[in-house]
Amino acid sequence: MALKRRDFLLFLGASAGTVALGSCSSPAQNGSGSLTQINPNPDTLSFKPVKGPLPLESDRVPSTKQIEAYSRYEVVDDLVLPEGFTYDVIGAWGDKVGDSRFGYNNDYLSFIETGQNEGYLTINFEYISGGTWMQTYAQVIGESLPFEEVKAVAAKSEGKINAFALPDNDPLKAKIRQISLEGLIDQGLGVISISKTADGTWTRTYSTADRRITGISGYEDDRYLKATGPAVAVFQKAQGQGYQDGLGDRIIGTFQNCAGGTTPWGTVLSAEENFQDQVPEPVYADGTSFDPAALPFVINDYFVDGRGNVFGLAGNKYGWMVEVDPADANDYGTKHSWLGRFRHEAVAFKVVSGKPLAVYSGCDRRGGHLYKFVSKDTVSDPTDKTNSRLMAEGMLYAAVFEPDGTGRWIALTPTTPVNPVLPSTVEGSLVPLPKRPQGGIVEVTTDAEAVAFKQQFATLGDLYAGNDLEKQGAILIDAHFAANAAGATPTARPEDTDMAADGSLYIAFTSGSPGGDGGPDKRVFKGPQGETPWEYGWILRLVENQDDPAAMTFRWDSFAMGGEPAEGGAGFSNPDNLEFDKNGNVWMVTDISTSKHNQPVTSRVNDQGESISQTDIQGIFGNNSIWCMPTSGTMAGNAYLFGIGPMECETTGPFFSPDQKTLFLAIQHPGEKYGIRKDNQTETRKFVIKTLNGQQFLQERYVPLGSNWPHQGTTEPPKPAVVAIRRLDNQPITMA
Repeated sequence: MALKRRDFLLFLGASAGTVALGSCSSPAQNGSGSLTQINPNPDTLSFKPVKGPLPLESDRVPSTKQIEAYSRYEVVDDLVLPEGFTYDVIGAWGDKVGDSRFGYNNDYLSFIETGQNEGYLTINFEYISGGTWMQTYAQVIGESLPFEEVKAVAAKSEGKINAFALPDNDPLKAKIRQISLEGLIDQGLGVISISKTADGTWTRTYSTADRRITGISGYEDDRYLKATGPAVAVFQKAQGQGYQDGLGDRIIGTFQNCAGGTTPWGTVLSAEENFQDQVPEPVYADGTSFDPAALPFVINDYFVDGRGNVFGLAGNKYGWMVEVDPADANDYGTKHSWLGRFRHEAVAFKVVSGKPLAVYSGCDRRGGHLYKFVSKDTVSDPTDKTNSRLMAEGMLYAAVFEPDGTGRWIALTPTTPVNPVLPSTVEGSLVPLPKRPQGGIVEVTTDAEAVAFKQQFATLGDLYAGNDLEKQGAILIDAHFAANAAGATPTARPEDTDMAADGSLYIAFTSGSPGGDGGPDKRVFKGPQGETPWEYGWILRLVENQDDPAAMTFRWDSFAMGGEPAEGGAGFSNPDNLEFDKNGNVWMVTDISTSKHNQPVTSRVNDQGESISQTDIQGIFGNNSIWCMPTSGTMAGNAYLFGIGPMECETTGPFFSPDQKTLFLAIQHPGEKYGIRKDNQTETRKFVIKTLNGQQFLQERYVPLGSNWPHQGTTEPPKPAVVAIRRLDNQPITMA
């Protein structure tokens, strides 16, 4: 039987050091961040949950009937929604936007209303799925690119070419520039104007504010991005230890734009996540970049990356939060360096009149940290657009999570003591630290190495070079590794942060498995029975001391846990983006890696009779999906399946319209593995599934290979697209 939130203890499971959830503090009132629930919800759903591949408690299928009900399951290449719901495609890859086009792999969405049933939809375009992008580019865009010619040359050097070093008149460099340019155009941000018709559908209105901010904006025009904060002092240095692009504080483009957030004053922040795929991530002690040669152009049958190489982009200018005002047609974005440079995923705001502004963001890597920026000055009017200036001065902090449900914030400043986490406490035993006197990082895997590092460097200021302002800029540029050195808690891929109406912060931690970047603190991130690693993820809730944005301590608990219901999980795997409706319910989409979608599980044990790993059974969860979870009442913490995405896609960026009648959703990378689905090709696969009481049985699953979504013709290319989900009766989507 699926566990409800109130039945959980902390990630530790039941032990002497834990406290029962909901037992802390007194009932919350008037915006308090108490751990108790405040939103009264009737114990009813506004939709009938769709049927997924696993038995769920919400299906209400008796245990005696579950094997029969789930012994066969058909996966569908479409966005599957509950009865009475439909969706409309607003825009798809290749559609016209301003003087450019709708980009690839749309992610975060923000709708800002400008009038009744009209407004600006801001869209992130995260990355290109190399294989499918190349396969379908000519069909969608109507032009051809020299993929095969360049691949043939690259194959002679393991798929890599340092195009930056080639002469400008080299024909190969011109071809790489052409491919890289088009790939970067398909990343970044887009703003489109839309309105709703009388029948509830949304259409584009093509206003003068419609525009693209691409990965290459500024390279051939004057649409440079701006920057604020101490990193500007590093950008403007005439000379440094490493590479400088000569542009000062001007920045060419934004890319790898994953999740984001919308401010109360009507601007949108976009998170540059896996920037290390296009430019070098490591920096020198003074914050300057490694040479573009450190990350060459890469092309093969599956990837087209290192696209910043041929243009000589400076790596230290990417990995930031980018703020854009959708209503300002001349705004091409500002990167606020006080928010730190790391693999940003999402952003949340705590905006209280008379208090400093707090901005929260997670670093989506294995072992990444949770961060909070606190402004120097205070908020006057939360809706005043001058609040953007507050992000130009303040302090960045990284979180320390204690196993007992408490926590604190560490300032990332030159005077902060060096005190790295011991590798023995980390899943996978890897804590990357700044490498000095050389630039870059060193992989510390033993406690003795961590202790020696602490003995060698007393403060963060000892790890970075320059005057006081330049050192602070270098720390922010190298924020993840500076946070490692300061002792921030390595976590389980924090992919989203969202602020509830009661002032508490909800955080989606996607995966507890370790990897090449590190792993989470195994004393904190555990499964229902204390298992580590726990691949399936968590949603955690954080409350600042006295609900103060500037508080230096907090409390945290577990709201929901991924995994199979039979094992104590809520039925989903790998939670990603979060969105609150006006009734306080959390809507969540999942981020199961494409390689794991519907991968067969013919046995739960290997040839030696040992249980196979959680990552090897992820195929049981099927496609990525959409869930709704009440935060109060008897249904609190239960997960209800609202929708299932098309083949090989990720469902991203959920965002409600103000009237709650529309849920905007981005469908990212359909057909990412098999490309175009040809002749309705389907494969039958076997899965060992568990009933709610743990009984194993064999499921036969019918799995389409590739995708034709969204246009569904048998030869149609799969295209990332943004949709508007609505009820056929034109009533609000959200739970009553």
